[in-house]
Amino acid sequence: MSVLMERRQQFDHERLGSYQVALDLVVLIDQVVKHLPRGRAYLADQLQRAGTSVPLNIAEGAGEYSSSEKGRFYRMAKRSATECAGIFEICRRLEFIEESRYLKARELLIRLVAMLTKMSQISS
Repeated sequence: MSVLMERRQQFDHERLGSYQVALDLVVLIDQVVKHLPRGRAYLADQLQRAGTSVPLNIAEGAGEYSSSEKGRFYRMAKRSATECAGIFEICRRLEFIEESRYLKARELLIRLVAMLTKMSQISS
C-alpha cells in the first residue's frame, strides 16, 4: 500500500502528534511494568490503566464533532497523563525504576501534557 493511500485511510487521531507520543508512553509503561518487583501489582495495574487511557481519550476526542466534547476528552487524557507522572514518581522514590526510564517517561509526559493543554484550550 502506498504512503498516499495509507494517509487517506487514517483516522483523525492517528494524525495527531499527541496520539503518537501517547503510544510511545504506553510502550514505555509496558517496559517498566515488566521490571516492577513482585507484590507491586497495584502499581502496575494503575500505571497501565492510566497510560492506556491517554491515547484512548485522545482518539475518542478526535472523533467528536462538538468542540466542547473534544476538549473534555483531551482534558481527561491530560489528567491520566498527570496520574502517570505521579505513579512514575512513586516508582522512582521506591527505587523500582531505572533513572533513564524515569527520565524518558518524564520527558514524554511533560511534552504530552503541554500538547493536551493546548488541544483542550483550542477545543473549548
